[in-house]
Amino acid sequence: MAHHHHDDVPLDALGQPLTAHTHTHDGSTHTHVYADVPAGPPSRLHLRGTVLPEGEVRDVWVVDGVVASEPVADAVTVATDCWILPGLVDAHCHIGMGPNGATDAEDVERQALLDRDAGTLLARDTGVPTDTRWVDDREDLPRIIRAGRHIARPRRYIRNLAEEVEPEDLVEEVRTQARAGDGWVKLVGDWIDRDAGDLRPLWPADVAAAAIGAAHEEGARVTAHCFDERSVTELVDAGIDGIEHGTGLDDDTIATMAERGVALVPTLCNIETFPQIAAAGEEKFPTYATHMRALHARRFETIGKAVDAGVPVYAGTDAGTSIPHGLIAEEVELLGRVGGAEFALGAASWRAREWLGVDGLADGASADLVVYDADPRTDLSVVRHPRLVILRGRVVRS
Repeated sequence: MAHHHHDDVPLDALGQPLTAHTHTHDGSTHTHVYADVPAGPPSRLHLRGTVLPEGEVRDVWVVDGVVASEPVADAVTVATDCWILPGLVDAHCHIGMGPNGATDAEDVERQALLDRDAGTLLARDTGVPTDTRWVDDREDLPRIIRAGRHIARPRRYIRNLAEEVEPEDLVEEVRTQARAGDGWVKLVGDWIDRDAGDLRPLWPADVAAAAIGAAHEEGARVTAHCFDERSVTELVDAGIDGIEHGTGLDDDTIATMAERGVALVPTLCNIETFPQIAAAGEEKFPTYATHMRALHARRFETIGKAVDAGVPVYAGTDAGTSIPHGLIAEEVELLGRVGGAEFALGAASWRAREWLGVDGLADGASADLVVYDADPRTDLSVVRHPRLVILRGRVVRS
């Protein structure tokens, strides 16, 4: 509950009044102080709190939009007695995509703001049919690392989302999307085959291996949507760099991923919808429905085995079609059920940033951080309620 003092109003370094916020958690009462920061160019900021992942209480200074390790003159103290994380990462989302495919600039902005206000300051776009490059010029919107457009086969994926090619054209299309993206290519590895009435791989294994090799020649990594058992095994064997969803993983494939450092973004928010997907397909495709329910039933066991084996696992919501944006906290909580709180936080913050080649709170790094009133390692639901979101040195949510 926020309240204001009278004679003992706390002041920042400029002598400006701060807001005091007192609450109780972990059996003790804490008073946090926050300053209102005017809109406009990045301010000189100061925060003092527990910085994760180190877990040490220290000062964080912000000047000219970047993190500074030394005190900054005339900095405004915007938070004390708080918990500070490098900006959150949604490693599988689709800013610029709606249920019917491409969306307009207004909707792109709306999606990006929903993610930003939830604390997501870095997004890996795993395929959209919309040109969102203009977002890079907006300093108030999250950074996006793009994977070009999905690549699928005709009539074997959701309409209007993917570039659709036959296997003989896959290698060339992979080269095209590698050049269109930011170092990633996204394949649709499996989807329902209506003739078979169940999930089936889209690509012959040898063709997939050639396509992955072509992407690597272009300097891009390849990831793939995989629900099914066969597709994920074949693609990992073919040398892929990442797997999305991964509900069909078996022990041998998990071991191979761990050995090679193949990333997994399970999108547990998406997997939670498998029962509804099964119910919708039950009448026409009962085998498929049964399969989807089985994949859902063992989801925590499957992903848990990957975590225990040392597979690098990261947080992603799959927001963009049926999944709304702004759900990174929910994904973190679900990952916490698999690997614990600190693992889940790292999967959505510092470890994901390192994987994607983006700095956290290092000296000179862009000041992209999220501030909480309580320790999210103790209670992951804290992630649902960021006190401050700072992007490129600007307070964009308070």
